[in-house]
Amino acid sequence: MEKNLSGTLAIDLGNTNTVVAFQDQKDENYILVEIPNITSSPGVIPTAVWFEKPSKILKIGISALKMRENSNSDLFFHSNFKRLIGNPIEKINDNNILEPVECGEKFLKFLWASIPEKYKIKRLVLTAPIDTYKGYREWLINLCGTLSVDEIALVDEPTAASLGINIPFGSKIMTLDIGGSTIDMNIVKIEGGEGKSSPIAELLKFRGNDVSSISKQKIRCAEIISKAGSKIGGKDIDQWIVNYFIPDNKYAINLIRAEEMKCKLSSSVIKYENKYPIKLVVDGYQEKIFYLSKEIFEKIIIENNLLNHLNCLLKDLLNGARGKFCTVDDLKAIILVGGGTQIPLIKGWIKEKISKVEIKSPPPIESISLGALALTPGVKIKDILNKGLSIRIFNRREQKHFWHPIFCKGQTWPTENPFQLILQASKKNQKIFEIIIGETKKERKYDVIFEKGLPKLSEIQSEEEIIKWDKKPLKISLKKGSYIGKDNLKLFFKINKEADLLVTCFDIKDTFLGEYNLGNIF
Repeated sequence: MEKNLSGTLAIDLGNTNTVVAFQDQKDENYILVEIPNITSSPGVIPTAVWFEKPSKILKIGISALKMRENSNSDLFFHSNFKRLIGNPIEKINDNNILEPVECGEKFLKFLWASIPEKYKIKRLVLTAPIDTYKGYREWLINLCGTLSVDEIALVDEPTAASLGINIPFGSKIMTLDIGGSTIDMNIVKIEGGEGKSSPIAELLKFRGNDVSSISKQKIRCAEIISKAGSKIGGKDIDQWIVNYFIPDNKYAINLIRAEEMKCKLSSSVIKYENKYPIKLVVDGYQEKIFYLSKEIFEKIIIENNLLNHLNCLLKDLLNGARGKFCTVDDLKAIILVGGGTQIPLIKGWIKEKISKVEIKSPPPIESISLGALALTPGVKIKDILNKGLSIRIFNRREQKHFWHPIFCKGQTWPTENPFQLILQASKKNQKIFEIIIGETKKERKYDVIFEKGLPKLSEIQSEEEIIKWDKKPLKISLKKGSYIGKDNLKLFFKINKEADLLVTCFDIKDTFLGEYNLGNIF
């Protein structure tokens, strides 16, 4: 019997390929999810949709790619739609029957329904492009309401990419992403660093409820310093390979075979001078064998001016960064993302152009999805308290009770470290301590008044108002009596992922007195 796994699913929707990775809540390792007739390799799904409107036939991934040579493919086959979601500057194909947002919705819904049943998904983590983040986020929020999962979080792509290779928070990095249809160069500053909060994922859904508009936890995105890009990518390189042998190519199958050869020649174990056969279809649908080597492959790239094009993009990128007082010397690393960056000629180009900076080359396709998992392991997705919690204790000197804060408004939960409090007896031989909890109803306000046109704080400020929880107070019993003013009881408060306030109790000699649930904070 196949073992069920329970944990977090990450989906990185890309313009050419989408990556699906899973991490069990009890395991540090990740799994690239395979889905029959959808994935082209473990965890990798071609971002393509085939949708026949009259018959409602829907295919995605590898099944959609196989339909490209069918009749009416201009109508029913859709790709390159992700980059237009949230930023619909242009339409890729006026003949297509679906808009980009419709393609994305059908793709993700079909993918979600196709995840193998052995994966019990407690949390879904999605990635978003940083340059169209706002519009893309709005689209995802509408989509997420239809997905049956308790928690959904959002991570921006540059932050996820940097986390996938352990770049320190606060670093400035350059990413070079050569995908199937686009080249993107970015210089970004990752949130965090010394004295600043670390990046966090943004909660869109929590405990089954939409919290996108009410949660105080907002994503801390990477900051874009400079960017450059163009609509050239791996598919153009495939076309160049075919055109080198067959200038008037008419068959889509040739592009698929060229892509396979491109991937083969990008391997570091392939010798430069060796020639490899490639079968291409010529007129009359006859197959003909041609031969391609790394040397010829690089010649094709150079003759089609790709390196000159990259030089121009890099120049624009660095000029834009200098305008924001960022130079190459400020970069912590260069991250290579996308299959095109694995071509040895491209790797050599960037190493030559920026030799001082360390180049990181993680798995080019799945690095962003793995970074998304790294940002949201286990219970690391947190929400923020929208009210303070306090305990009622006795002030012996003033002979009156007051509220002592435990957790303040704005703190994240679930808590990682418990809050410790030591209580003293308020009377001789006291054996029972009552734990009474209250929450902030009204915050302290600092009123500003104006004297002679100048602002100043008023002398009397409104007090913070605490209301007692409508729950029976917890009573802790000590085995021995206590002395007034002496430490007697140690309390450790925490909030778990179910939003329950828990307290663990010890006497002053560290004898365990029990762990108790004081109630839910909502």
